[in-house]
Amino acid sequence: MAADLRGKTALVAGATRGTGRGIAHALGEAGATVYCTGRSVRGAIATPGRSESIEETADLVTAAGGVGVPMRVDHTEPAQVRALIERIAKERGGLDILVNDVWGGDDLTAWGKTLWEHSLDDGLLMQRAAVHSHLITSHAAIPIMLDRPGAIVFEITDGVSDHYRGNVFYDLAKVSVIRLAVALAYELRTRGVTAVAVTPGFLRSERMLALFGVTEANWQDQAKRDPHFAESETPIYVGRGIAALAADPNHWRVSGQALTSWDLAEKYNVEDADGRRPHWGRYIAGQLDILWSKLVAEARRQLAVRAPGVEVEEDRVSLTLRAGGVSRAVLEPELFYVEHGRIADELVALHARAASG
Repeated sequence: MAADLRGKTALVAGATRGTGRGIAHALGEAGATVYCTGRSVRGAIATPGRSESIEETADLVTAAGGVGVPMRVDHTEPAQVRALIERIAKERGGLDILVNDVWGGDDLTAWGKTLWEHSLDDGLLMQRAAVHSHLITSHAAIPIMLDRPGAIVFEITDGVSDHYRGNVFYDLAKVSVIRLAVALAYELRTRGVTAVAVTPGFLRSERMLALFGVTEANWQDQAKRDPHFAESETPIYVGRGIAALAADPNHWRVSGQALTSWDLAEKYNVEDADGRRPHWGRYIAGQLDILWSKLVAEARRQLAVRAPGVEVEEDRVSLTLRAGGVSRAVLEPELFYVEHGRIADELVALHARAASG
């Protein structure tokens, strides 16, 4: 059954493109009135190289069956956020659904650089854009959500595990908003408001399509070159899961949890725009098993040549390799993006240094 959010009021903070636009669109499909906020408006685009605007998102909401209301807001500015919330309270009497999706960290993340190598200014700005904005918006918006039947706060993140995400500043931003959902769930437990974190899978956003040089119409051309891309999903997929959860009168049962687009899809019988139901969690688990086996085999091969008689011990759960008295923890991203020979070489080198005293 399709989600029914008619009569409900939603705020999607960061609705210009990507996940935010997909969520706003899906809430519109369910009949909600959606305030679509962001910094990019027609004639004044805030993100270099991107053309999307909040008016476009609001038009999608309305065309889908809801009511889209665009409003330019910088969510790092408390005064602008307070003005937004005052307008919602005046026009709608309160707020039922808050989606904190402000991000802005793509151009600030320097992948492959350690904390001390990374630009400190960019790293701190990322926290301001992706974490402080959520705090500022929640601080202003929650008072007009209290004690409203079915009210719910969504914190949009990347991943639900505590595994390192490949960059200190990026990792801190994404984990922080998961923790915000946990904390809000506790503080809101007696006021009838649910708080959860939600992650999409491999998101086929406007930016990702541009990165791979394809469009939504021919995205499967890239899938032929990159099997991971075949398991990607459009932004409306996670949006439909979020709409379904928001419409579920029992969503309080998952308050404080970190949820995924694929689990919501299975629970609520949600399909992506093309009728598929991608399951990034199942796919990535299978890929990790395959890649881990290849890495272990490579480590054993190198040790057999360079340190005969030394055995490799493996811990699949913690992704740790051991040789003698040394160990090498492996990050999930390394299995995908670092040559396995290099990781095995590091383990052998650690063993050689330990053996030499």
